[in-house]
Amino acid sequence: MSERVLFVDDEPSVLEGFQRLLRKHVDLRTATSGAEGLRVLREEGPFALVVSDMRMPVMNGAQFLASVREQDHDTVRMILSGQADLQATIAAVNEGHIYRFVSKPCPADQLLAAVEDGLEQHRLITAEKVLLEQTLSGSIQMLIEILGMVSPAASSRASRLRGYVVELASALGLPERWQWGLAANVSQIGCVALPKEILSKVETGQALSDEEKRLFESHPEVAGKLLAAIPRLEDIAAMVTAQFGPLIFAGKPDAIVQWICAASGNCSSGPRSNSIV
Repeated sequence: MSERVLFVDDEPSVLEGFQRLLRKHVDLRTATSGAEGLRVLREEGPFALVVSDMRMPVMNGAQFLASVREQDHDTVRMILSGQADLQATIAAVNEGHIYRFVSKPCPADQLLAAVEDGLEQHRLITAEKVLLEQTLSGSIQMLIEILGMVSPAASSRASRLRGYVVELASALGLPERWQWGLAANVSQIGCVALPKEILSKVETGQALSDEEKRLFESHPEVAGKLLAAIPRLEDIAAMVTAQFGPLIFAGKPDAIVQWICAASGNCSSGPRSNSIV
């Protein structure tokens, strides 16, 4: 094993024992308090495994590991607990997504086995995450390539939209900005289901009949259904489905409102489409 492990305990002698036991097996760091542990995590992380004593002053092990989870969701967390803290530790495990608790004092072979199990759990989490990301990336790329083959103009429009949306998300200070760019990139996927005649009219600015307009305006819903079938794309699917919904300017700075108006060319009074094409 060579993965990085952080042990946190307010007793230096206990940490010295962990160092002697584990230094040949893992890349080990130690901290004597929850606050110091969080600092080490920020400055030296990420860590595959964090193990904490339960009973510590100011910040107990459960509170510390909850903060660890906020900083790095993938870090496996374990807690060391004496008999006096057993009920609180069980509650922390059940409610705080802690992988395991180890009773104190813990024989060396059991502690080493627990660390090995925690690291194996991290390997499984990492492998699953990589697999999902690769599957997700491949699925999205396939959809984009299909759109490019069926309707190059729609593909070009999606690329143009992505530029607008990324800039707007930055101006608004939106969290998870990558989602907005991705949503724009796949926003025209539903156009693969439209007749070529309608797509041609849209691209050349020709008027659409009521039926053609209804069909064209259905493409976000079609795209949303396609995307919703891909794991982890539920939020993206919702964004794409809502792309013809009304723009809401209430509470937005004037500069941003003007930017949207200029990009969309759609600032007349009344409901506004949020499709910037």
